[in-house]
Amino acid sequence: MRKNIVAGNWKMNNDLPQSETLIADLKKQKQISKAKVMVAPTFTNLWHAFEALRQFDIEVIAQNMHFAENGAYTGEISASMLKSVGVNTVILGHSERREYFNESDELLAKKVDSALANDMSVIFCFGEELADRKSGNQESIVESQIKNALFHLDALAFNNIVMAYEPVWAIGTGETASPEQAQDMHAFIRKTLANKYGSDVADSVSILYGGSVKPNNAQEIFSKPDVDGGLIGGASLKAEDFFAIVNAF
Repeated sequence: MRKNIVAGNWKMNNDLPQSETLIADLKKQKQISKAKVMVAPTFTNLWHAFEALRQFDIEVIAQNMHFAENGAYTGEISASMLKSVGVNTVILGHSERREYFNESDELLAKKVDSALANDMSVIFCFGEELADRKSGNQESIVESQIKNALFHLDALAFNNIVMAYEPVWAIGTGETASPEQAQDMHAFIRKTLANKYGSDVADSVSILYGGSVKPNNAQEIFSKPDVDGGLIGGASLKAEDFFAIVNAF
């Protein structure tokens, strides 16, 4: 049975004192749902967050990583470096990485391979832009992103992969895909996986929605049968809002 997951992506927000305050606030929250909870601080705060939350049911994850194990890649972080500070899950393919840092499907395939080779789990992000949605090409765009980056893997690899659908037009814009639009795309994603790997794999993979999820819309979105949780941006920076979303299941 697949897991419900709510992951907070803090992006390039919160210095150390601000992170300490947010973590302290997270510790005060009461979790009612059985969803798995994750937070992704900046690289500089990963170790502190891991230490502060190691006794709590909140997993600290990374926002990105490089595909190489080591070498002359100034400013980059490898999988083994993440693991050495207690991080075992990484977000890859976020729309902001694709847009601002020109990350291609081919590059992301190498990052996924590196993460899996280091026994890490991956939250793999993908999604269409507004022009794709308006032209009706959203399914073909999503299908190609999934196939290009993941379909070289064997079925067992999907035990360590969580999918995260991000309609790019609904990230940080205040726009949100309707619950029906989210469900339609999530069902298509599951069908795409089933066509390649069979229904057992498709039905076991958690698929998160990542597009302006807030406390006032989370319950309706999460109620859809193929939506298994959310990758949360802005709302994850306020502990009460974040746990309102966590408890929306």
